[in-house]
Amino acid sequence: MNNILRFALTSLLIGSYGISINSLADEDKFAKVEIVATKLSEHVYMLTGAGGNIGVSAGEDGLLIIDDQFAPLADKISAALADIQAGKPKYIVNTHYHGDHTGGNGIFGQTGTIFAHDNVLKRLASNQDFTKQALPSITYDQGINIHFNGDTLSLVHLGSGHTDGDSVIFWSDAPVVHMGDLFFKDRFPYIDLKGGGSVLGYRDSVATILAKVDDNTKIIPGHGELANKQDLVKFKQMLDTSIDWMNTQLKSGKSLDAIKQQGLPEDLQGWGWKFISQETWIETLYNGLKSQ
Repeated sequence: MNNILRFALTSLLIGSYGISINSLADEDKFAKVEIVATKLSEHVYMLTGAGGNIGVSAGEDGLLIIDDQFAPLADKISAALADIQAGKPKYIVNTHYHGDHTGGNGIFGQTGTIFAHDNVLKRLASNQDFTKQALPSITYDQGINIHFNGDTLSLVHLGSGHTDGDSVIFWSDAPVVHMGDLFFKDRFPYIDLKGGGSVLGYRDSVATILAKVDDNTKIIPGHGELANKQDLVKFKQMLDTSIDWMNTQLKSGKSLDAIKQQGLPEDLQGWGWKFISQETWIETLYNGLKSQ
């Protein structure tokens, strides 16, 4: 399992169990993490390491980053950015509130301006580990545009999906989109139902994004390798199959335990991974769809 997926569990812990970022920082698990940059276009890069993938805009206006992983990785992220272009990020965008995407806010927020959906501010402000400088200072409801490095980055909120504060970022002049955790490449996604997430909303958001991309689009997933439209089509088909299957189980009146004992159909069995197993995915589908 690569580092991106290995550390995705921290998102679940922070979102669901309230484990503090500081306690995670005390662990030495980040010592061997490497931040790797991949150039996607003249001004756009993707950084991978541990936690959510980072999008980067670099050019004459400076640096902008989308998500910032964990606080202990801030120096490594800064070093990787310095290899691309000198300077500190002018803008930081949070795709949602989970700690594996916002843990570096306290460092990068000292010199940069943080953008996020309104609900991200609400959730981070209630977390004692986030100081004022780690909080978004510019928030929005449906979206906002940032004109930067000769391009327009559109930050778009599509409704409840992974959480209630997800943002997707589209570059206008580059064939790139950053999906945050609305896309776990080749894996069952984590849908944070306690954080305002929605199974149907998640699927519908993916469908909306699919309609806006083409075969040339480079898709940065929240977790996993750089992807393309066909990867996202495959992911959407998995979501559709999962939802249709669970709705059938619910209509038959089966209990959650009975459905778990039965297990997923064969065409869904290859999507489970260490932190979102088949059983966990069944629970997510059941709890997310039983009241629909």
